[in-house]
Amino acid sequence: MPDLLLELFSEEIPARMQAKAADDLRRMVTDKLVAEGLVYEGAKAFATPRRLALTVHGLPARQPDLKEERRGPRVGGPDAAIQGFLKATGLAKIEEATVQRDPKKGDFYVALMEKKGRATSDVLAEILPVIVRTFPWPKSMRWGARSARSGSLSWVRPLHAITATFGLETEEPDVVNFSVDGIEAGQTTFGHRFMAPRAINVRRFEDYEAKLLDAKVVLDPQRRKDAILTDARHLAFAQGFELVEDQAVLDEVAGLVEWPVVLMGSFDADYLSIPPEVIRATIRNNQKCFVVSDPKTGKLANRFILVANIEASDGGKTIVAGNERVIRARLSDAKFFYETDLKTKLEDRLPKFEQIVFHEKLGTQAARIVRIERLAAEIAPLVGADVETARRAAKLAKADLLTEVVGEFPELQGLMGKYYALAQREDASVAAASEEHYKPQGPNDRVPTDPVSVAVALADKIDTLVGFWAIDEKPTGSKDPYALRRAALGVIRTVLENDLRLDLHEIVLSRRGLDIEQQGQAVRDRIVASVLSDHEKAREHLVELQAAEGGNDNYIHLNELLERAETAERIPDISAGDAEKIANAYAERFSKVEYTAARGLGRDLLSFFADRLKVQLREQGARHDLVDAVFALEGQDDLLMIVRRVEALGKFLDSDDGKNLLAGTKRASNILAIEEKKDKRTFDGAPDAPLYALPEEKALAKAIDQVKVEASAAVAKEDFAGAMSAMAKLRPAVDAFFDKVKVNDDDPKIRENRLKLLNEIRSATRAVADFSRIEG
Repeated sequence: MPDLLLELFSEEIPARMQAKAADDLRRMVTDKLVAEGLVYEGAKAFATPRRLALTVHGLPARQPDLKEERRGPRVGGPDAAIQGFLKATGLAKIEEATVQRDPKKGDFYVALMEKKGRATSDVLAEILPVIVRTFPWPKSMRWGARSARSGSLSWVRPLHAITATFGLETEEPDVVNFSVDGIEAGQTTFGHRFMAPRAINVRRFEDYEAKLLDAKVVLDPQRRKDAILTDARHLAFAQGFELVEDQAVLDEVAGLVEWPVVLMGSFDADYLSIPPEVIRATIRNNQKCFVVSDPKTGKLANRFILVANIEASDGGKTIVAGNERVIRARLSDAKFFYETDLKTKLEDRLPKFEQIVFHEKLGTQAARIVRIERLAAEIAPLVGADVETARRAAKLAKADLLTEVVGEFPELQGLMGKYYALAQREDASVAAASEEHYKPQGPNDRVPTDPVSVAVALADKIDTLVGFWAIDEKPTGSKDPYALRRAALGVIRTVLENDLRLDLHEIVLSRRGLDIEQQGQAVRDRIVASVLSDHEKAREHLVELQAAEGGNDNYIHLNELLERAETAERIPDISAGDAEKIANAYAERFSKVEYTAARGLGRDLLSFFADRLKVQLREQGARHDLVDAVFALEGQDDLLMIVRRVEALGKFLDSDDGKNLLAGTKRASNILAIEEKKDKRTFDGAPDAPLYALPEEKALAKAIDQVKVEASAAVAKEDFAGAMSAMAKLRPAVDAFFDKVKVNDDDPKIRENRLKLLNEIRSATRAVADFSRIEG
C-alpha cells in the first residue's frame, strides 16, 4: 500500500518545542486522513533542529466510494417539495427515486446517492496546506517580503522547503502537488548545515532517512539521545570519570544538534570549593553541558562534557576552548555569589521579608514565617521533634530565598539554606529542614523523615492551605495556581509514610487561630486609634457594645462609661486604658465570630484532604468509595487511622461475609429510606423487645447488641481487623431476618418496631464505616 513522506524544512526550531511539534504534526495529519475515510497502518513523526518529518504507511490509493440513502417527501406531496428533493439529490426526474413503503406514515421517495472516492494524493494536496497554515506553534513569526502581505504564512522560524511524496514502495512516488505561501512541495531536502549542506533528492521514507544519515543528520531524536548518552559514558570512563546523567540536559542537547559529537572540557579545580549543585546548575543552565564525578570519591571532578553539532577539523579544540572560557566566567560569578552569601548570617536576612508580600490578602513573608514558626513548635511534640529546634528551623527555613545564589538559581532554594546553615554551625536538623521542608515536590519525590523537617514541612504546607482557604482561593477544575493539591498530597504522604498520629482538624484550627489573633490585634489597634481621636465615634462604639452579652470586666466598665456619657453634654475624656477596654471588647466579639467560621473552614479543608487521599489511595489500588465510607463518620481527621480502617474494610468486603453483609445493610437502608419518606419521619430509637414476634427478630437484636459492643471495643483499641470480624457475626442473623420476617407488618406497632430494628443494623455497622457510601 502507498506511503506518505512529509518534511517541513526550516531554520532552527527551539529544542523545547520539537517533541510537541512532532506529535502535533502526526496527530493533525492522521486525524484529517481518518476524517476523509483514509485509514492507515501506522504513522511516526520526527524532529531535528531544522526539520519536522512524518511518515504514514499503509494508506489506500483512493478514498472508498460512499453510498447514501436520502429520504424525500411523501408520494403525492407538493410539487415544490419534490423539486427541492430532486435538486438536492441531483436526480433528473422523480422516477429515478425508489419508493419506500410505510403502512403507518405512508409511502416516501428515497434517493440512493453514490459518491465516488477521490485519489488519496488529491486529498493530501487539500489537507496538508491547511495543516501547515494552522499549525499550533507556541510562538511563531513572519519573515521576508511576504510578511507584509495579509494572510502570509506564520511559522516558528522561516520555512524554506516542503517535501511531500506519496506512492507505492515498488514504484516511483508522486509529489503531492500543493504550495504554501509560494513554497512549492517537492522531493528535495538538505543535509547538515555545515558538513553536508547540498540539496538531496528523496523518494520515500527509507530512502529519505538513509540519505540524511549520509548527509550527517540523525533524524530520530531518540537515536540522537542514545548516541549522546553512550558516547558521553564512554568518554567519561576513558578518562577515569563517571558521567552524572541529567535527563533534562539530554533532552535539550538532542534538540540542539543534528549530528552529535561528544567532547570533554575542564575548569579550574579551585571552583570545586563551591557546592556541587551550584557547579552543576551553572554548567547545565549556561552551557547545556554534563558534569562528571570521580568514581573513587563520588565527588564532582573539574571536567564537563559538551555536545557539539560538527566534526571539527581540529578535533574540537576550538569548541572546547570556547565552552571552557564561558564556564570559567560563569563559575567565577557563582563562586563570588556563594562567598558573598556566606558573609551574612541567615537570621540577619529576615528583616527584609517585612518588605516582601507573600500575597496581598495574606500579608508579608515575615508574617508567614512567624506563623510557620509557631505552628511548627506546636506540631513538634506530636512528631517527636524538639520544640526549640523546630522553632529555630522554621525561622531560618526561608532565609536563603534572599541569597545571591538562589536569586541566580531558584531551583536551589532550600538546598542552599542547608549549606549556609551548616556553615554558620546550626544544628544538623535545622540545616536539613531548610532543604526538606519543601518536600515532597511531586509523586516521585521522597518525604522528609527527620522529625524537625517533618514538623516544619507540615507547618509550611498547612499554613499555605489554611491561608488560601481563608481567602477563598481554592483549586477549581484544572486550575490550581498556588499548587494547593500538591501541598495537600504532601501533607498526606508525610503523615502516612512516617506513621504519624495527628489530629488534622485541631492543627488546622490552631493555624487559623494565628490569623484570628493577628487580625484581632489589628481590630484592637484600629478601635483604640478611633476612640482616642473621635469622642463621638467612641459614643457610637459604646452604644453598639452595650447590646453585646457578657459579664466580664470589659463590659461592666463599658456600661459605666456609657452612663457617664449619657448624663454629660459630651462624652467624658477617655483615657488610653478606657480605649483599650473598648477595643478589647470589639476584638473579643470579632474573635468569637471568626472562630465559629474557622470550624466550617476546617471541615471544608478536611473534605479536600479526603478528596486528595482518595486520589492517593486510588493510585495504590484502593477503592475511593471506601474512603468516603470512613470519612462519613464523625471525627475522622487522623489520616493514618483512616487508611488502616480503609485497608481493613477493603479486605472484609472482599470476603463472602463482607459482601453479604453489605448487601443486607443496603437492603435495610433502602427499605428505611422508602418508609421514612412515606411516613415523613425517621425510625430512630431503640426497638421494643416485647414486640418481637418471631425468633429471627430476637436473634437479630441479640446479634446487633453483641456486635456493637465487640466492634466498638475493637475500634477503641484500633483493631480494625477485629472490628470487621465482629461485623461478620451479623451476617447470618441479617440473612435469616430478611428470609423469614415481613418488615411492613399489618400491625402498625410491629411494623414500626421492625423498622427501628433495621435502623439498628445501620447504626451497628457505623462503628466501622458508613456502609451506605459503599458501592456495590
